[in-house]
Amino acid sequence: MFKFILMLLLLSVSLFAERITIAVAANVSYAINELKAEFEKHNPQIKVRIVFGSSGKLTAQIRNGAPYGVFMSANMKYPEALFKDGLAVKKPTVYTEGTLALFSLKPRDFSQGILLLKDKNIRRIAIANPKTAPYGTAAMQAIKSAGLYQDIESKLVYGESISQTLSYAFTATDIGLIAKASMYSEKMKDYKENIHWISLDPSLYTIINQGIVLLKYSENIESYKAFYNFILSTEAKQIFKKYGYTL
Repeated sequence: MFKFILMLLLLSVSLFAERITIAVAANVSYAINELKAEFEKHNPQIKVRIVFGSSGKLTAQIRNGAPYGVFMSANMKYPEALFKDGLAVKKPTVYTEGTLALFSLKPRDFSQGILLLKDKNIRRIAIANPKTAPYGTAAMQAIKSAGLYQDIESKLVYGESISQTLSYAFTATDIGLIAKASMYSEKMKDYKENIHWISLDPSLYTIINQGIVLLKYSENIESYKAFYNFILSTEAKQIFKKYGYTL
């Protein structure tokens, strides 16, 4: 009888739960499930739906009226633009900092650092599209800072987002400049640092301040404010840290 009542209670919570939709930059896909689970544990009356994409694509969707209440961007540029245009409730703030890694399925001599990209055996290099993905912008900045662009331009293969770039590193290219956070996901546990990947020298690019913003769609909806505040909490920061983010 008790189990039956408990099932009814759980069912009623599920049926009447408030649902919120969050736009999330692709690089956060490795950490978001744990963040979502932790938030819902503390807020069982709220169910979170996540929409992934490159920050540029998500921004375009928001401008076209997509029903997202919170935007977790891969940089500050896009949420600041949305705020400037009156599409956000308040100024964006940094929720974490992202960094880059160099990843290869095959073991490589990573002692060369980013100069490894000049290796004649590396014919295709995956990076995110710098026009729409902040991690692509950072990757291109690193390539140019190292003086490699002229040598490797013809090798570059562009992913629409940083998650697609990781997919290319597995299937279509010899190596990829990816979000370091992806190396902490479950599917990457068999790939070893200094054998399959290295952190990219942060002096080559600007570490990525990732911005969160409450959108106009969320105005006066407390559940969105609760999620926003959770992402800025100490608890969330500890989860981000587990996935290789800083701050």
